[in-house]
Amino acid sequence: MMDNSIQRVFFHWMFPDGTHQYDGILQLLLHFSWMWIGVICLNDDTGEKFVQNVLPMFSHGGICFDFIERVPKPTFSSEVFEMVTEGFKAVSVIMGSTTNVVVVNGEIHTIMAMRMLPQAAETEGTSVQTKAKVWIMTAQMDFTSFPFQRGWDITFLHGALSFSSHSKDLLGFQKFLQMRNPTLEKDDGFIRVFWEKAFNCSFPHPSLDKKQRGFCTGQEKLETLPESVFEMSMTGHSYSVYNAVYAVAHALHSSKFRDRVDRVRSELLNQQPWQLHHFLRTVSFNNIAGEEVSFDHNGKLVAGYDIINWVTFPNESFLRIKVGMMDPQAPPGKKFSIHDDAIMWPSRFNKSKPLSRCNDYCYPGYSRAKREGEPFCCYDCFPCAEGKISDQKDMDDCFQCSEDHYPNIGQDGCLTKDTSFLSYKEPLGIILATFALSFSCITALILRIFMRHKDTPIIKANNRNLTYTLLISLLLSFLCALLFIGPPAKITCFLQQTAFGIIFSVAVSCILAKTTIVVLAFMATKPGSRMRRWVGKRLANSIVLASFLIQASICTVWLAAAPPFPDLDKHSMTKETVLKCNEGSVTMFYCVLGFMGFLSIVSFTVAFLARKLPDSFNEAKFITFSMSIFCSVWLSFVPTYLSAKGKYIVAVEIFSILASSAGLLGCIFSPKCYVILLRPELNSRERLIRKKS
Repeated sequence: MMDNSIQRVFFHWMFPDGTHQYDGILQLLLHFSWMWIGVICLNDDTGEKFVQNVLPMFSHGGICFDFIERVPKPTFSSEVFEMVTEGFKAVSVIMGSTTNVVVVNGEIHTIMAMRMLPQAAETEGTSVQTKAKVWIMTAQMDFTSFPFQRGWDITFLHGALSFSSHSKDLLGFQKFLQMRNPTLEKDDGFIRVFWEKAFNCSFPHPSLDKKQRGFCTGQEKLETLPESVFEMSMTGHSYSVYNAVYAVAHALHSSKFRDRVDRVRSELLNQQPWQLHHFLRTVSFNNIAGEEVSFDHNGKLVAGYDIINWVTFPNESFLRIKVGMMDPQAPPGKKFSIHDDAIMWPSRFNKSKPLSRCNDYCYPGYSRAKREGEPFCCYDCFPCAEGKISDQKDMDDCFQCSEDHYPNIGQDGCLTKDTSFLSYKEPLGIILATFALSFSCITALILRIFMRHKDTPIIKANNRNLTYTLLISLLLSFLCALLFIGPPAKITCFLQQTAFGIIFSVAVSCILAKTTIVVLAFMATKPGSRMRRWVGKRLANSIVLASFLIQASICTVWLAAAPPFPDLDKHSMTKETVLKCNEGSVTMFYCVLGFMGFLSIVSFTVAFLARKLPDSFNEAKFITFSMSIFCSVWLSFVPTYLSAKGKYIVAVEIFSILASSAGLLGCIFSPKCYVILLRPELNSRERLIRKKS
C-alpha cells in the first residue's frame, strides 16, 4: 500500500519518474504551439491528483483547457454499461470541442473507453472523421479491448501520440512468441484462457457443447491475429516486465544465498521478499539490448520515455513508430527531442501539423487583449497604435522603435531613419535659395540706382543715409536666409538667429526713424513749432543705433548663456532624423523676436498715424502698407513655426525672412524707382514742395 510508509520503502517502480513524463507532454504541447487542449482523466484518486498537480503546471506553461472530462475506471465487465453511459455524455463535449488536441491520462483499460467514443459518436449522429483529434496518451496506457470490441474501427487512433517507458527490441522475443503453444503448457492456465479469447475458440471440456464454437487446436499462430487483438512487438510494458524479472534475478544472484542456489533451491525459494530489498536498491546490470538497468534512491527506474506515433491500417492493424524521446539524463536543453517530419497526422488535417488554439494568432503588427469571461489563451487582436510595432506573434503590448528607427507600413518591424536637413540639392532648398539671391540682386540694383541719383530731390527728401542703411539691411537679410540652408554647423548655428535678429532690428529701426522724421518735419512746418530742433540726422541715427545696441545686447547674452548648437531631432518626424540648430535658450530666441516685434508695432503705429499727411512731405502711406505686410508675415510665422516639423521649420523661417523683406523692399522703394527711372519729370524740387490743394 503506497499510503503505508513502511511498505512503500520496499516498492520498486519499473516505470521512469512520472514527473519527467508530464514535463515531456508540456514540452510537446509547446513545441507544436498547442495552447488550447482538452483533457480526459480517470474518475478516481489518480485522476484527481493529475488534475490538482499536473494541470496547474500546464497552465503555468501557457496551456489552457477547453474541457476536462472524467471517465470511470472499469474493474468488472458489468461496468461496461456504465462506461457506455458516461461515454454518451462525454462524446458531445469532446467531439463538439473546438480543440484538436486531447491529453488522455489513464491506465491500460482507458483505451477501452476511448474505443467506445467513435461508437457513441455514431449513435449520436456525429461524424468521427470530421472530428478527429490528436490524442496524447500517457505511458500508463496501452492498447487493449473487450472481447466484444473485436472488429471495431481503430482509425480514430491514427496520428495519436503517446508516451511510453523506454524500450528496445530484444533478440529472440519474436521467436519466443511464435513458440507459445497452450497444448504444451497445460499448467499455464492464463495462456489457455487468453488463447480461447484471442482465437475465439475453446479447448475440449466435458461440459462444453461442441456445436457452439470450434475447438482450439493449439496450432494457431499469434502472428495471424490483428494488432488490435495481440501485438507481436516489444511494448514498453513488456520491456518493463522483462527488466523487472531480470532485476530480481540479479538481486538474487547478488544475495548472500547465491553460493547455495544449486544445493538448497527449495530453501532459497522460501526466503522473504523483503530480504532482497537492499540488493534491488543497488542492482545495476546491462540487459540483452545492451541498456543499463538501475534504480535511483527512491526506488524508481532510471530511464526516460519514448514518444510514439500511432499509425493505423484498414485491416485493424497498427504500428507504433518512435518519433521522439524525453531523456532526463540528457544535458539541459536536449532532454526533449522530436522528429516532426516522421509523424503521421490524422487524415482530417491533410498530412500537416494540426493547429489547436482558442483563436488564430495575433500576427506581428497586432497586440492581443484577453476576452472577458474566457480562458486566458482566448483573446482578440488589435492593430498597434501609430508609432508602435510588434515583431512577434501573440504579443501582449506593442512597443516603440528606438529613436533612430521608425515603424514600417505593416508595423511589424523598424526601419532606419534617414538623416534630413534643408539642402541646396532638393527643390525646396533650390527655390528658397534662388529667391534669396534674386532679391539680393534686386536690392543691390536699387542701392546702385539710389547712389547714382543721390543728388536728386526725391532721394534727398527721404533721408539719404537712412535709405542706404535700410537697403543694406535688406540686402543682408536676403543673404542671411542662405545661412539656414545646408547641414547645420557650429558657426552657422551661431550666426543664424543672431544675424537675423540684429539685421532685421536695424531695418525696422530705419523705417521707424524715417517715419518719425517725416512726422516731426511736418510738425516743424507749423509757425512757432519747437520741433525743428529735433528734425535732423542726429535723431535718426540715435533711433537706429539704440535699436542695434539693444538687440545686440540680447544676442550677446544669448550666446554667452545658452548659445544655439547643432542637434539631432529624432522625434518630430516619423521617418527622418532631422539635423537642425537647437536654439539653446528658447526664452532668448523669443526675446529677440519680441524686440523685433516691438519695433515693428511702433513703426506701424507711427506710420499709420502719419498716413494722411500731405504726399508732398512724406512716404508714410507706403511705410504703413509695407509694415502691415511685415507684421502680418511675422504674426502668422509664430503659429506656423510652432506647428511645423523637421526641416520645414527652417523653410518657414526662411520664407518669413524673404517675404517680410520683400514686402519692405517693394512697398517702400518701388514707387521711388518708378519716379527715378520712368517719370524723371516728377523728380524735381518744385513737385516735392508743392502742397496738396
